[in-house]
Amino acid sequence: MAEELTLEIVTPEKLAFSGTVSEVTVTGTEGEFGVLIGHMPFLSAVAFGELNYTKEGKKVYFAAGPGYAEVTESKVTIIVETAETADAINEDEVKKQKEEAEAQLSKLGKDDETYDKFANALRKAEVRMKVLEKKKGTEKH
Repeated sequence: MAEELTLEIVTPEKLAFSGTVSEVTVTGTEGEFGVLIGHMPFLSAVAFGELNYTKEGKKVYFAAGPGYAEVTESKVTIIVETAETADAINEDEVKKQKEEAEAQLSKLGKDDETYDKFANALRKAEVRMKVLEKKKGTEKH
């Protein structure tokens, strides 16, 4: 069994992260899953949500997805449409996006053809805010 867990987070634009970590947590389409060294190999669809890894005792958070994850005993490869660290997220912009999505959803019924678009926009804004809040929480320690 390998001694280190390698993580790669890849988007169409860039390699968002590549390095060794002690653990990874991903939001899969069937729920959140965690990976440690020696994990059984599997493939999973990744939903837009929080992704984090621990390196040298510190957690790093991303708002990431959708895409796929491949897990082997010693490597996790995550290929997603977007992966933003808290540092890359503009809090004022996200608050505005959240408010706009909530306002639009309040006017629509669930059977409206644009409902899912605004529901997804709201979910993305909420995840991005959660990632920002977690970063703020770790900075206080």
